[in-house]
Amino acid sequence: MLLDSIHSPADVKALSLPQLEQLAHELRETIIDTVNRNGGHLASPLGVVELTIALHHVFDIGKDPLIWDVGHQSYAHKLLGGRRDRFYALRKREGISGYPKISESEFDAFGTGHSSTSISAAVGMAVARERLGLAHHVIAVIGDGAMTGGMALEALSHAGHLGLDMLVILNDNEMSISRNVGALSRYFNRLITASPYKRAKEDAGSYVKQLIGDRMTQTIQDLEKSVKGFITKGGLFQEFGFNYFGPIDGHDLPLLVECLSSIKTMKGPILMHCRTEKGKGLKEAEEDPSKYHGVTPMAVKSRCAAVLKSDQEGDPVPSQGLLQTNGCTRHAPTFTAAFSRALLEAAARDERIVAITAAMPEGTGLSEFEQHYPNRFFDVGICEQHAVTFAAGLAARGMRPVVALYSTFLQRAYDQVVHDAAIQKLPVVFAIDRAGLVGEDSPTHDGIFDLSFMRAVPGLVLASPRDAADMGPMLDWALNHPGPVALRYARGKSPIIGDENGRVILRSERLRPGGDATFLAVGPCLAACLEAAEALATEGLEIGVVDARWVKPLDTGMLDTLAGRPIITAEENTLVGGFGSAVLEYLADTGRLENTPIQRVGLPDTHAVLGSRAEQLADFGLDALGLARAARNLLARRCPQTAP
Repeated sequence: MLLDSIHSPADVKALSLPQLEQLAHELRETIIDTVNRNGGHLASPLGVVELTIALHHVFDIGKDPLIWDVGHQSYAHKLLGGRRDRFYALRKREGISGYPKISESEFDAFGTGHSSTSISAAVGMAVARERLGLAHHVIAVIGDGAMTGGMALEALSHAGHLGLDMLVILNDNEMSISRNVGALSRYFNRLITASPYKRAKEDAGSYVKQLIGDRMTQTIQDLEKSVKGFITKGGLFQEFGFNYFGPIDGHDLPLLVECLSSIKTMKGPILMHCRTEKGKGLKEAEEDPSKYHGVTPMAVKSRCAAVLKSDQEGDPVPSQGLLQTNGCTRHAPTFTAAFSRALLEAAARDERIVAITAAMPEGTGLSEFEQHYPNRFFDVGICEQHAVTFAAGLAARGMRPVVALYSTFLQRAYDQVVHDAAIQKLPVVFAIDRAGLVGEDSPTHDGIFDLSFMRAVPGLVLASPRDAADMGPMLDWALNHPGPVALRYARGKSPIIGDENGRVILRSERLRPGGDATFLAVGPCLAACLEAAEALATEGLEIGVVDARWVKPLDTGMLDTLAGRPIITAEENTLVGGFGSAVLEYLADTGRLENTPIQRVGLPDTHAVLGSRAEQLADFGLDALGLARAARNLLARRCPQTAP
């Protein structure tokens, strides 16, 4: 294979156009085979193969920083950037990340995982280049979806204001402007990037300036921008101060090489609009790129037929491996599916309920809501900040908005949660999906901070359903509460823990008695607590299990009954300011901490490392083995004779 001879971007620069075409075919085959084996993103990386090759062929990647927005489309970049021998371990423990990562390679200029960040990072790198007196190109690649994020527009405005020498490539696979791809568009782009055009433009500007001065020169420049913007439909970017070229066929390698080679010699901020097709090279992914955005292993059975084995959320979801505990746990729908069903039932009863998401209707389970209530569903694009304040505006006028976001993306709207929802005591419900560890998308997608940062907000109620059966009653209560409420739940399958009927949702619940110590936990890790307690019972230790349910406010009545005996708290959240910290604070404030030995289990002050969700839970002692070990250690410190 030609790909086997590629050890760095420098090797790509030496290839001929026919070899580049062959390389594109080999890259696609490698990406499909690896993702089919490991799981991961599929449609996005297939769509940018030719663009990636052209960038590596024209620019000096490594010296010239290349920043990928979001980053799940960077698989071809990784293969061309010295990681061919490690690509088999994509998204695996001790393997390479599914996203760009500075510590992984010198060719990953900036780590990305959240949307709309690439242009801002590129602006910073371009300014640093100027300040340090260096000479290299700076390139950012951003998708049309990511361009909806306000941060991307802010960065465009700043770059245009500074007049920086930098290239932004808009990777467009959905916009209606794509109709302009074709012979006429190719002609215009060849014309405006050709050396005679550039030289004539510069000579004419200099000559006119001598005759009529700066004011009329500016008028002519404005006219040029208007005409060019009309021809190319790039007027928006022209107004930001960018020289716009496109749209260009993103799968035409010779054209890409030609245009990039010409653009490389130009000055100032440049935006190249590149039209691509998600899933290019795999028929099923071309026909349904959303379905093949992310797949589990063995999703593609052959090149002519494919079967997808992911859940309805569209992301690769590893097996959760929840263990049975005397029949008290069993698999149920995903937490997301349980939320979706509960919201539909609530919306049927209350016309004030509306649902809001930020470009994630499938991932947050709102697709079915959109089908049933299209006039009560709002997808605001990749604008989490707007989503929250938009919801606050709805709530201020009597509506009951539910904002469904991944935990990792809610971080982007923290200011709005505080100022626009909580301070005004508005009834906004935050449905926080993917709370906790998420497996192979770590660390950028882990939701390990929401218990801490939401707990700090005055007036906000925070709860965590332990299973799908908790979801409906909790959501119903939240929708009738007069202030903001956050419900946080994990990725993937839900257990059913305990009796599904007769639950008193506003209180914590004792799931297992025990006189030696108590596991006090929130969320689905209650299943592991029950398993650990059962294992410890065979050693003669009676460990109780309590589902706290409410992180804020705490069920202080239950805590009062637990005080004076050892407590092991468990949470899928950082230990800094999380649920365990809340328990410690209450015991300290009531003078009971000295007589109540406590061990907190969760994430220490660190990010998770790449691995499956099960591996990550084990890393932090949140599986049954780790929780049992924590209980033994706590009891051994209190009573040395109980040590195993």
